[in-house]
Amino acid sequence: MVCVRLILGDQLNEQHSWFKKVNSKTHYVMMEVRSETDYVKHHAQKVIAIFAGMRAMAEKLRQAGHAVHYFKIGDKQNRQNFADNLRQVFTQVKASRFEYQEPDEYRLDQELRHFARECGLASAVVSTEHFLDSREGVSQHFQPQAKRWLMESYYRMVRKKSGLLMDSSGQPLGGKWNFDEDNRKPWRGSPALPKPWDQRHNHAALWEEIERAGVQTFGQPSASDFPWPLNRHEALQQLKAFLERGLPSFGDFEDAMHTSSDRLFHSRLSFALNVKMISPKEVAEAAVARHLANPECISLAATEGFVRQIIGWREYIRGVYWAKMPQYREMNELNHQLPLPSWFWTGKTQMNCLRFSIGQSLSTAYAHHIQRLMVIGTFCLSAGVNPRAVEQWFLGVYIDAFEWVELPNVMGMSQHADGGFLASKPYLCAASYIGKMSDYCSDCDYNPKDRLGPKACPFNVFYWDFWIRHAKRMVTNPRIGMAVRQAMAMKPAEQLAIRKKADELRAKIEEI
Repeated sequence: MVCVRLILGDQLNEQHSWFKKVNSKTHYVMMEVRSETDYVKHHAQKVIAIFAGMRAMAEKLRQAGHAVHYFKIGDKQNRQNFADNLRQVFTQVKASRFEYQEPDEYRLDQELRHFARECGLASAVVSTEHFLDSREGVSQHFQPQAKRWLMESYYRMVRKKSGLLMDSSGQPLGGKWNFDEDNRKPWRGSPALPKPWDQRHNHAALWEEIERAGVQTFGQPSASDFPWPLNRHEALQQLKAFLERGLPSFGDFEDAMHTSSDRLFHSRLSFALNVKMISPKEVAEAAVARHLANPECISLAATEGFVRQIIGWREYIRGVYWAKMPQYREMNELNHQLPLPSWFWTGKTQMNCLRFSIGQSLSTAYAHHIQRLMVIGTFCLSAGVNPRAVEQWFLGVYIDAFEWVELPNVMGMSQHADGGFLASKPYLCAASYIGKMSDYCSDCDYNPKDRLGPKACPFNVFYWDFWIRHAKRMVTNPRIGMAVRQAMAMKPAEQLAIRKKADELRAKIEEI
């Protein structure tokens, strides 16, 4: 029986059980196709990184003796979609069976389910062998009628099941499940930043192929000095360097931002994780082992904060995605309709925090979670930008953005478009928070302490305007009632002035 197996661009798991044995009747197919590059405009580095990783994976499989059919983006025989390319291979090898790994995106899941039914071959779908839990694990953990699925409950279950950061009596190490309150310090230049642990590649030739094929991208390609890992070996080097250099200070400063660094102490492992070069289990276990071996150097708070991101939030977000798609991507409970400003594609705004965070995103395809949530996300939420437009930008711009993890984070946590199902409160802030956690406000055209003057920071204006506009919806929420009550306690004239100022800023959104 001749079997054709499809490997997607985010399924670069060299340790998958598929590859344990070489079978001359098993053919692997990998392809660079316009149907994947074009469904949203992607950052140049994202396209380069995925293609480079796919090519490296294909070469490794060939060297191991596997039969690999690879369609490059510019190949004449490339029909630029999965179905037509697969049919070519079926005919060529006289296939009698088709197999593929579970796609992580709803769009591809539907497309490949349909193709498997219609292709005329016996077919099967197998696990990617990457996640700790199944697609349905999160929805099975919570009561179906629950209005909110709180991540903390799920995270504790995963901790108990995995044994990570648990003592011999089944209790969390340190007597607490969550040390988030200890991980909120600003960074003012000390301790010194670690030496970076980026990879360095020259992908100039690949970038020329991508451009020649007509793929439309945005952002800086950095093709001759490319920083992202190419394979599992390099991803493990990245992990090792982070554990040695970044993790000791990660916890204290995981929410900090600074113009001198695009990462501070963050790992930047998300790309390698999301294309499955490395697994969440081995990453979390390595962090815990490092802490246990060096508790005086790497705090429990830092370790727990990192592990929570890997085995808690990441798995939870995936479960929400599969439980709520496809309706989730169209949600807009707050009815926000403002178009995304054009400077999201250039970084040319007078707001220093956004100029830096968006500019960094365009040049590196990366920003850490607080830049995404509390700077870029807060601006869009409080200004009233259409959440679907925000989501599409996030999906395209970030190297680690795949819809299963990006969409719930943006639509639910960042833009509150689901009405509070995923996050129990809207995540937004005024300029005071940004000033506390960064140095962005120190060299800005706007005044971070003003909310009504000619140079009032738009974050202040939009922050209070948000609570005034949505007061009836938000006032009963125990986590945010204070902010709403403060807004409602303002004199009517002050409320009116804020609403007027916010409307003026929206009217000239392209100029702020």
